[in-house]
Amino acid sequence: MMDLRIDRHPILKFDRGQPLRFYFEGNERSGYKGETIGAALYSTGLKEFSHSFKLERPRGIFCAIGQCSSCMMRVNGIPNVRTCITPLEEGMKVERQFGRGEVPTNTEKRHIEKKEVETDIAVIGAGPAGLSASLYAAKFGAKVVLIDQNPRLGGQLIKQTHKFFGSRTHDAGVRGIDIAEKLVKEVRESENITVMSDATAFGYYKPSTIGVATMDTLYKIRAKKIIMATGAAEKSLLFENNDLPGVYGAGAAQTLMNIYGVKPGDRLIMVGAGNVGVIVAYQLLQAGVNVKMIVEAMPKIGAYFVHAAKVRRMGVPILTRHSIKRAYGDGKVEGATIVELDEKWQPVSGTEQDVDVDGIAISVGLRPTYGLLDQAGVDIHFVPELGGHVALRSRNLETSVKGIYVAGDVSGIEEASTAIMEGRIAGLSAVLDMGFGGKEAEEMREKVRSELEDLRAGPFGERIRKGLEKVEVL
Repeated sequence: MMDLRIDRHPILKFDRGQPLRFYFEGNERSGYKGETIGAALYSTGLKEFSHSFKLERPRGIFCAIGQCSSCMMRVNGIPNVRTCITPLEEGMKVERQFGRGEVPTNTEKRHIEKKEVETDIAVIGAGPAGLSASLYAAKFGAKVVLIDQNPRLGGQLIKQTHKFFGSRTHDAGVRGIDIAEKLVKEVRESENITVMSDATAFGYYKPSTIGVATMDTLYKIRAKKIIMATGAAEKSLLFENNDLPGVYGAGAAQTLMNIYGVKPGDRLIMVGAGNVGVIVAYQLLQAGVNVKMIVEAMPKIGAYFVHAAKVRRMGVPILTRHSIKRAYGDGKVEGATIVELDEKWQPVSGTEQDVDVDGIAISVGLRPTYGLLDQAGVDIHFVPELGGHVALRSRNLETSVKGIYVAGDVSGIEEASTAIMEGRIAGLSAVLDMGFGGKEAEEMREKVRSELEDLRAGPFGERIRKGLEKVEVL
């Protein structure tokens, strides 16, 4: 049995918690308190977690943030458990499942409590936007319930080991993991913020009510204002066998290695040479993974020069005008075929080459997770400049449904710094609309808005500014 846990890292120290025993298909396995089931299994080299319900093709971890169904398994008799975000517990019984999964008739009935909660503001999503929104709303006395489906707060920040660019005002030179630690600490210390982690917001119900589920409780949360900071999910790419276990989003690779200290593989190829692809490739190298190459369909590298230069100095080639043609392997990735592209983005015959890898990381962008907004009746439009389907909103980030605000990647795909700024604006807008804060909150919102406009200034923000012209119409 393989051991993919990372022993040494130049930046991170993995303080593995209490050892735990669990059972995978009848065989004893070991893990640690604080790991997810998925991370514990992946550390042993297991990649096949489930099977598709139509063709029964093997499935493995793809997103590692609970946004897809690829890692669903049967846990203690309960089917369709998202193992990538479910914490490991002593004595758990875990099994792969085929298809949709059925609840066995001999499973003991669990007692599920039902609770109702009333609050001033419900914030859904505890990434940089949700944390910031909660803090700025709580500053002015609003009672906030912060909801996140993951076991740890911080969203994308908790796996970002690189230092931010920009100005000192926007945390330039500070690692994302350190920004997350600071924000989470402030949230935990606030008397006005109630945190619900391992909690899935599964539905919006009129009037202004959110349904939330934990492992043993169903909550009906009634809020005067709701801030949707649900983030984004990885996009995939169309190629042969793109569903094989061992194909995952770059963010999933980042989650495994930077949060749980588990290598996503020994030999990887990265598809996509934007900032995320190149940064994650460098982080894979730091974790001891052999990154064979980065392939990019565009004629030039999209990442900042400083990031691209780092990986090239470490011997990783970046091939532009190239893409992946297929993955191959028996039940999991055992190799990839890459191919050169012509000016019409078509494969050039005879340029195929096979690469010996056990993992393929895809970095082709993110898409906003707008499901709850759509369910609430918010006016949604497809805006390519912002990454997909996003809500129409005012400059104060209030949507077409009064009392519902958006912030962060769900409002348009940008950097963590802009998500923090938007979170602050949404939190301040919510309290101002409730009559809290007065002139002080108004002045603070204008100051944050001015800082956000500065962040989006210049040629790099042109695409975002064009997208905002289409959605800031209310």
